[in-house]
Amino acid sequence: MRTLLLTALLALSASGFAAPAPFFLWQSKADGHLSCAQVSPGEGWIRFAGPFRDAGCRVIATP
Repeated sequence: MRTLLLTALLALSASGFAAPAPFFLWQSKADGHLSCAQVSPGEGWIRFAGPFRDAGCRVIATP
């Protein structure tokens, strides 16, 4: 019983160390349009810059 309680408490406390995913600036191969997203918008996009901490791709993330 004690082991089960300890395991449950450790599992719940581990989520406190999680960090949000970084944002990247993506450039369209078709027309050069830029988009800020955490994941690739699709096949026709390449990573242009990043990582960033905000959804506007303005604040550079430090490692």
